[in-house]
Amino acid sequence: MKTPYTFSVLKYVHDPVTLEFANIGVALYAPEAKYLSALCTPHYGRLSKMFARVDGEHFRQLTRYLQDQIDVLGQRLLTELPFDGPARDIQLLLAKVLPRDDSAIQFSPAGAGLTSDPERTLNELYQRFVERYAAPAEYPSRNDEEVWRVFKKPLEERHVIRCLKPKRIVAPNYDYEFKTARKNEIWHAYEPVSFDLVEASSILDKANTWLGRIGSLIDSRDKFKPYFLLGSPREEKLRTPFVKAQNILHKMPCDHEFVQENEAEDFAEELKKEVEEQNA
Repeated sequence: MKTPYTFSVLKYVHDPVTLEFANIGVALYAPEAKYLSALCTPHYGRLSKMFARVDGEHFRQLTRYLQDQIDVLGQRLLTELPFDGPARDIQLLLAKVLPRDDSAIQFSPAGAGLTSDPERTLNELYQRFVERYAAPAEYPSRNDEEVWRVFKKPLEERHVIRCLKPKRIVAPNYDYEFKTARKNEIWHAYEPVSFDLVEASSILDKANTWLGRIGSLIDSRDKFKPYFLLGSPREEKLRTPFVKAQNILHKMPCDHEFVQENEAEDFAEELKKEVEEQNA
């Protein structure tokens, strides 16, 4: 059975006079399916070629923030707000995350359609409006958010995602907010980590960064166990560096677990059982 949806394209408007722009994301809202989510690109290579002088780090932070905040709003709508009246307007919802103004980042007027699978339709719209305009060389790797979506869908299907929330672990000299977590005696923190990178050195550097990060958090008053939801390299030549990266991570001075992408369904099922037992 198909349900109506509306969507909006996130644009980077370089010049308000000439209205030169590039599409950088898509948000989709299906009220009857109680679904609101977004996909935003972290890649700024095409923008640099088109317009130059793009702050890459700021761009990545901004697009990740917008995507995360829209997803958070979508989860809040499930439990806190009625899906009727003004809440049916995607523009009003998106304005809560990105107010309408004359800034360079803007959402387009809404489009509409029918879908039997909002998640799939969101990905199709993202391919249509964003990725089709990117040169293949701009997408040599997957970021953490792309890996997270592999794990997110089975968690949503089992209604476990609503039991998870971001958690900031604070230590004397460092703090970090894990993407999702739940508390059962201690904090169980789940973090997607993509090792689907271009260079072997980048894979090992990322592992060492996480080793140092966990080492800096170990003195926190909040006891926690990290679960790394791993995205493996698609390039066969990078399999050995991926194994080395996991060996590096195993040096973390705390109890921890790794979950591979092909274990996403089993992971979601096991987490569902744990949540049910905890709430029994």
